[in-house]
Amino acid sequence: MQSILSCKNVDIHYGANHAVKNVSMDVVPGTVNALIGPSGCGKTTFLRALNRMHDLTPGARVTGEILLDGENIYRPDVDAVAIRRRVGMVFQKPNPFPTMSVMDNVVSGLRLAGMKNKDQLMEACERALRQAALWDEVKDRLKLPGSSLSGGQQQRLCIARALAVQPEILLMDEPTSALDPQSTARIEDLMADLKKVTTIIIVTHNMQQAGRVSDTTSFFLNGDMVERGPTSDIFVSPRDERTEAYIRGRFG
Repeated sequence: MQSILSCKNVDIHYGANHAVKNVSMDVVPGTVNALIGPSGCGKTTFLRALNRMHDLTPGARVTGEILLDGENIYRPDVDAVAIRRRVGMVFQKPNPFPTMSVMDNVVSGLRLAGMKNKDQLMEACERALRQAALWDEVKDRLKLPGSSLSGGQQQRLCIARALAVQPEILLMDEPTSALDPQSTARIEDLMADLKKVTTIIIVTHNMQQAGRVSDTTSFFLNGDMVERGPTSDIFVSPRDERTEAYIRGRFG
């Protein structure tokens, strides 16, 4: 199957710090792809390069190629904002816009893109909330502030907000680390459904979570991608002894 995302010899620097070193990988559509490794190993830095978030970071520099549907997203004539609509992001802590209603949170990206028709906005809102498994819980509270929801609901609201613009890829940076076990389980279950409509790349410190939700796993260490492969292979029979040591809990 043709890759939806292809990274070729990607290096990322913060000033003199070489944070990600010569990473190449291909991502197949309709899959969940986990990035694992100890803190500071480069996985979140790499994730943020995939939708040009580092454009907003002073001193950051990305080299190599990141191809989305065959197009280099770092080409000078490519609009970074347009890339972020195609490659959405869900952050570690739920971050709904606190003064906006539930509905306004969900459709904020569509309004920025120029959609004004109320019926279309409502239809998109319901679709995204259903995809985020939140519609039944909030359909009678669409006018209340997004910040009035529980922590787990706020994170699913942020997922709905990202899904509303129908991204090709959804990046998730430790999306359950601030949540209770029940909310974590709901979002893990949700990922299995979401890969029917988008492709997911998730950073997680939770080995069990990576094993449960992902189709492929990539192990990062000191800025290098040490090993990548089907999750079952990485967890059962890793090729590199450093991968095995990390997965068995000997460091990290």
